Order: sequence, then C-alpha cells, then structure tokens
Amino acid sequence: MPRPALYSNSRAARRPVAHDAAAADAAPAAEPAAAEGDNAPQAVSPAPSALSRRHARALWSMIAVLCVLLAASLGLQQRPAPQRITQKDIDAAVLRTLETTTPPSAAARAVDAIAPSVVRVVGYRISGNGKEEVGRSVGTGVVIVDKGIILTNLHVVLGADRIVVTFHDGLETAASITGAQPENDLAVLQAHKVPDDLAAAPLRSTQDLRPGDHVVAVGFPFGIGPSASAGVVSGLQREFTSPEGNRQLSNLIQFDAAVNPGNSGGPLVTLDGAVVGIVTAILNPTPARTFIGIGFAVPIEHAASAVGMPPF
Repeated sequence: MPRPALYSNSRAARRPVAHDAAAADAAPAAEPAAAEGDNAPQAVSPAPSALSRRHARALWSMIAVLCVLLAASLGLQQRPAPQRITQKDIDAAVLRTLETTTPPSAAARAVDAIAPSVVRVVGYRISGNGKEEVGRSVGTGVVIVDKGIILTNLHVVLGADRIVVTFHDGLETAASITGAQPENDLAVLQAHKVPDDLAAAPLRSTQDLRPGDHVVAVGFPFGIGPSASAGVVSGLQREFTSPEGNRQLSNLIQFDAAVNPGNSGGPLVTLDGAVVGIVTAILNPTPARTFIGIGFAVPIEHAASAVGMPPF
C-alpha cells in the first residue's frame, strides 16, 4: 500500500505589505523557513585545537634556538685564530725594549750587588779622662760573613779607643777588633749589632784577573758616600811603601779607579759584583796626598785568610 505523503502543518508567516519605499527598505527580509524534516547541519569553521597551538609554539622555539646556534657558529668562524709566538717575535720584542729602554751599566749593576755589604768605619781617639774626642779616622769596610764580620784596613782603626760602623740601612753600632794581619794592613771587626737582613759580599779569586779587566771601587772618600768609581786593573803583584816608610806591602793589585782617603778598607769589585781586593793605598808623591791615577788593593785571598776563611 502506498505511504501517504506527510505535510508540515506550519504555515509561512505572512509578510506585511510595506506602505512606502522607506518602510520597505527598512524592513528586514524574512528568511525562508526551513523545511520540516531538513536535518542537514550548517557548515561551521572549526576552532584550532590546544594541541595544534602547542605544536606551533614548540616549532617557533626550535627555530629560535637554531638561529642562535647559527649566529654563534658564524661568530666563531669569523674570530681570528690565536697567533703562535715564534722566536722571531721574541727577538723583535727584545729589540724594541732595548731600543726604548736604557739598561743600567755593568758598573751600576756591580755597585747594586755589593752596596748592601759596604759599611762606613770610624775610629775615635778619646782623651785620657775619657770625655773628649781628640781625633778620628774615617774609612770603609765590607761584610764578608753575615754575622757581622767586617774586613777593613788596619791603619783605619789602629789606636782607636772606640770604633763605630754604619750599615747600608743606616744602623749604627759599635765594633771590636777580633783579628789583624799587619803585613797586609788588614783588620777584622765584629759588629755588636747587625741588621736582620744583613748580606755578606760575594768573594772571587784573583787567579783569572788580568790587566785591563774592569773594576769598581766603593767606599767613603773623605767620609762622603757610599761613593763608587770605575776603572780597570792596571797591573798585578805590585809593591807599595807608605810615605812614612813604616808600611811595606807586596803582591798588590794596581788599579786606576779613583780613590781617596776614606776609601781605605773598601771593596774592589769586578763587574759581576764579586770582591777581588780590599783597597789599601794610593800612590801620592805630592804633598796634596790625593789620587793621581794609581791605587792599590790587597788580593782577597789574603783578606779571607785574615779571618780563617779557606783559600779559593
């Protein structure tokens, strides 16, 4: 049996008749009624899901990281490689330093090496009542043992009632004679006080000393100093007789570094800063008794034996 057709019982709303054109324009157009039984869904744009948004953020983060890594890689590639220093570079740097800096002379370096060991020696003669100074002699000494053992000339301290030594740092103290070697005009002193950092002078044998070798004399000429003068060894195994005739010295080092009264007992030093002799006399045939170019020093071997030090 044929199925009867079904009809909707809803009626379409009657559209009102516009009375004028304005009203007609203002009136909204009525949408046609959907047919009953029309179940087709209307098309709607789907909203992006939260999962898609997370994936997008991760992708952009990864792109940013890759950009940073790429920039760093390019920066490393553009950075110049460290230059390797060669011997040629070192030589050039040394040459530039020598051209722009004036190094100290060999004589100045020798003085610096020996200066902490040089002392001023003053011998005082006191009147019979012990209250008045009636004379004094000024000379030089050199520390050869850091306990305060000092070498000087015997004629500087001979007959002194009181001996005072002044060290490089300014410390002034009394000293006593502990030994003497009259044949070489040498005296050994022991200082009663010593600086904490007192340094002994290095000593060097005279066996390889030759005329023409450069030397420096350090001392207190006329009490002024410490003073330094440079010269050369003029000769070896010289003899000297004092003007009064009461001193006869032999096997001396002759030198031409300027020395004067007050240098007696001071060190004669090679350019490597080692003591090779003790200045003891100057040749002064004139009444002025000043330096005319010839000085004498006792070889350090004799000086060391005065304090019982072994020979070189």
